Amino acid sequence: MRFDPREIGEVLEMLLFRELDIRAVTLSVNTLPAARPRVGDLLQALEELLEPYLTRLRPAVERVASRLGVRVVTVRLAVSPVSMLLEPIGDWRAAVEVAQHLDKLAERYGVDMVGGFSAFIHMGASRGDKALMEALPEALNSTARLAGFLNVASTATGVNLDGVRKTAELVLAMRPHAAARFAATANLPEDVPFMPGAYHGLGLPDAVVNIAVSGPGVIEAVVRNMPDADVRTLHDAIKRAAFKITRLGELVGREVAKELGVPFGAVDLSVAPSPKVGDSVAAVLEAIGLPRVGAPGSVFALALFTDAVKKGGAMAASTIGGLSGAFIPVSEDAVMAKAAAEGALSFDTLKAMAAVCNTGIDMVGIPGDASPEAVAALIADVMALAVHLDKPLGVRLVPIPGAKPGDVYDLGGLYGSVAVMDLPSSKIPLVSRGGTAPPGVERLKKG
Repeated sequence: MRFDPREIGEVLEMLLFRELDIRAVTLSVNTLPAARPRVGDLLQALEELLEPYLTRLRPAVERVASRLGVRVVTVRLAVSPVSMLLEPIGDWRAAVEVAQHLDKLAERYGVDMVGGFSAFIHMGASRGDKALMEALPEALNSTARLAGFLNVASTATGVNLDGVRKTAELVLAMRPHAAARFAATANLPEDVPFMPGAYHGLGLPDAVVNIAVSGPGVIEAVVRNMPDADVRTLHDAIKRAAFKITRLGELVGREVAKELGVPFGAVDLSVAPSPKVGDSVAAVLEAIGLPRVGAPGSVFALALFTDAVKKGGAMAASTIGGLSGAFIPVSEDAVMAKAAAEGALSFDTLKAMAAVCNTGIDMVGIPGDASPEAVAALIADVMALAVHLDKPLGVRLVPIPGAKPGDVYDLGGLYGSVAVMDLPSSKIPLVSRGGTAPPGVERLKKG
């Protein structure tokens, strides 16, 4: 990977003035060898397996960041789905103990988040899955760094409506900070570096480094400097900027992997925003030509942006992974959050935008007394999109006790201010039917 002097200058400008950073360095570790039939033995085995990595993880990231002059926002760990570790035990209380132990290990070694408190239930729930689900609210409510998901749908199997309904009930039992670390997902790939979707997949080596890039401020500056460009010219300019952002991510990932002595995995091409001013995907869409994000044209602008990011990033990375698209988390994007709080965004608009991005409905506040049927129906809509478009999507909702539409709840940090949106609370009989909706014709195309 060679840079000419002009390209180095452009990247330096991005780092210094356009909020370019590496959103996450995620070390993914296979923890299945730690499985034990007794919880005490499991906790000890987890600690013995993870400590050799954790003692070196943050120091390695800091050395690379200092050497390259790059800011790394978060250092993260992903473990194998905890539901699989619970199969020999099958006790929800053991799941809570595992959650709290992982959280303490992360705090001890300076790891910002741990992903993998998760289960795949798109066709049903095993003994370990059931234990994890029963533990989920208490596990996340009692921790600060743990993240997880329930994968309730896939292109290969369809949508598990019973799992969707159960997921909605679990979300409504979580406190705001806990719900911000949990998602309902579909088609989740094995090499996601972003939380709450990160986990160590069955097809990965024992340890691997995956990278999450950022840089919406870079792309916004590019777009605003081209007010009269046609959309093809604009697409090409975004693609070139995405290429440079991704090359930086690839470089950081390879250097961290070398420091740790583990393989380098993939770069997730998703351009992720933050609550900081100048670091907004919604601002990019408005720079493209929207009067406000959520207005007619939002799906077109997001599709143009997402396609350019994917094409530019794919040329710059040796391996692409994770979700690889555009992230539109409402509370984590200052411009998006403001539009939601003022009523410019609706759930229907977000569902339409989910068709051309890779997050679905993400980080949206809902009233704490929302009905489980309404929450489940919203999740089911996004899962249906994921199955029939054959793509990963998720739903991350934050119930706010006593809130009403238009209220704002400050979570702080990267989570930002959650805008509460209107979710009708009428009973939806469809959800009570249960069962698993069969996969669509996309499954037939796969042979």
